[in-house]
Amino acid sequence: MSRIFLDVGDFVVNAGEVVALLGGNGAGKTSLLEGILGFRPTARTVKLFGQDVSSLAVEQRVALGVGYVPEGRRVFAGLTVRENLEACSTASAVERRRRVEQMLALFPMLGERPDARAWLLSGGQQQMLALARALMNEPRLLLLDEPTLGLAPVIVADLLEHLARLAGDGMAILLAEQRAGLALGAAGRAVVLSRGRVVRMAPARELAADPALADLMAAG
Repeated sequence: MSRIFLDVGDFVVNAGEVVALLGGNGAGKTSLLEGILGFRPTARTVKLFGQDVSSLAVEQRVALGVGYVPEGRRVFAGLTVRENLEACSTASAVERRRRVEQMLALFPMLGERPDARAWLLSGGQQQMLALARALMNEPRLLLLDEPTLGLAPVIVADLLEHLARLAGDGMAILLAEQRAGLALGAAGRAVVLSRGRVVRMAPARELAADPALADLMAAG
């Protein structure tokens, strides 16, 4: 039986699966992700790993096992790759060093430049750094907001391959995207938002073949 890692009432995300959260600009994708994290109020009841977290602060939700990659990467531009990773870990010094080395091995493009300042990295490298940073506390649920925005196709393919491996290891992933084709290719199920409300849920393959998808995405 699948384990439910995220339940927001309208839909759930199970361990080991990628769920695409689709919608155009203003559909409410970022608001939903921030509501799950506790960054902003939400009328939804949010359950993480079976626990109602509606009254918990952001740091408490993160401590339960949630990672977040915001839109626009938001890495610490003046810090090195290694320093960016270290800054986001709550582990002991020894464990933090172990996890940094693990991330540098997992993302070879970062492993080649561990001492480079983040502002010197390419957009793709910065996105990988943002993802690696979110993984430093070994989350069970990963929330991603438009992670492919502005990236070259080869970098997008690499990023989605990483996400598939993480899901294969049991992580639950909620992937918010405007680029429906990319997200549906990486996900098993999909949820379409319009003005903050769920207007469609379906297996990703079924939704990808639905001629009404473009209209749903344009609804905003």
